[in-house]
This record gives sequence, structure tokens and C-alpha cells, in this order.
Amino acid sequence: MKILQEMRTKNSSLSNIEALKVMDFATAEVFYGCDQRWFATEWQRSAGCGPSVASTILLYMNRRHASPASGPRDRDFIAARMEEVWQYVTPTDCGIPSTKMFCDAVRAYGAAKGLAFECHICDVPEHAPSRPDFAELSEFLDAALEKDIPVAFLNLCNGNEKNLDHWHWVTVISREGSLVHILDEGIVKIVDLAKWRDTTKQGGGFVWFEAG
Repeated sequence: MKILQEMRTKNSSLSNIEALKVMDFATAEVFYGCDQRWFATEWQRSAGCGPSVASTILLYMNRRHASPASGPRDRDFIAARMEEVWQYVTPTDCGIPSTKMFCDAVRAYGAAKGLAFECHICDVPEHAPSRPDFAELSEFLDAALEKDIPVAFLNLCNGNEKNLDHWHWVTVISREGSLVHILDEGIVKIVDLAKWRDTTKQGGGFVWFEAG
């Protein structure tokens, strides 16, 4: 019980959230991370949450040591990089509905760029009794965040957590007790991880990767 309470109160976060700032210099609108609405085609914009999250994580891994003076990246530049990622992290008719599929796709992108990515996966099964408990989920997220690596979060059913979209990938950037801060549609949202874990009907999972 004491360990679980510590997990619920512990805070973990990326070190440089500003590295994820992207600006549309034509409108001066500011975003955090990538937005699937920046893809070129209607299909990409509809199905592109997985490649968008992969692009966000790669953006952070490339810029996490950038100084604030470097400023935000240009939206058009980031959109072009997202199109590159799409060539490898490519949704099927059902999107990218598994953590393994996401990992394999990111590894394929890395191999094309001369990088070897090691993937870490924590699945949350549809069958509720088989799910990792809150402490295990927290430890998994903290392991990534403490290494300054964002986490890809696959939600197949949001249950009672209203701040998540069904059948959708988002990016976890911090954890404060049972609350996690995620990036989705270029903005920061807050999700109750414990509520999602306890009420999701189809589960999902989490992935983080690091260069080997």
C-alpha cells in the first residue's frame, strides 16, 4: 500500500517541454508536438495519430538539449518531417492498433536512418484481470520520463476518461500522481491514468524507445 501511495504522489516529467514547441509563423499560432491535421491528405489527417506521435517523440529526442534561445521549430518544416515518418509508420485501414505494430514501424524508420531503436512495451489487455496494476504502469512511464524520453500511449477505449479520444495515439510528457499530461492536437491535456486503466473496455498500451 505504501508503494502504491508513493506512485500516486510521485512526479516525473521531460526536462525540456519547450523543445516540443512548434510555431506556424504565418499565423503566430503555437503548438506543442505534432498535429495529425498537418498531413497532406484527408486520409492521413484522419488516420495519422500514430505517425504523428512517432514524429513528436523523434522531434523531442532530436531537440531535448536545445536551448530556449533556439526558439520553436517551423510548422511547415515539422510537417515535412512527419511525411517522412509516415513512409514507415504507416496506418492500416484500422490505424496502428497495437504496440508491436508501432514498435516495428518505428524500428523500420530508424533502420532507414541508420539508427537502432530499442522498444519498451507495456500492454494493457482488454481482459481487465490481466492488466498491469497502477504501480506497474507508473513505473513503466517513470522509467522513460526519467531518461527524458516521451511515451506513446495507445488508447483503444477511453472508458470513463473523457479527455481521450477512442482508438487513438497520444504522447505522454509527464506524470503527477495518477494524472498524466499528454500532447494531442498540438496542445497539452490531462488524463487520469488510474481511471483509464480501471474503466477502459478494450485496453491499449504504452511504448517508449531509445537509440541503441
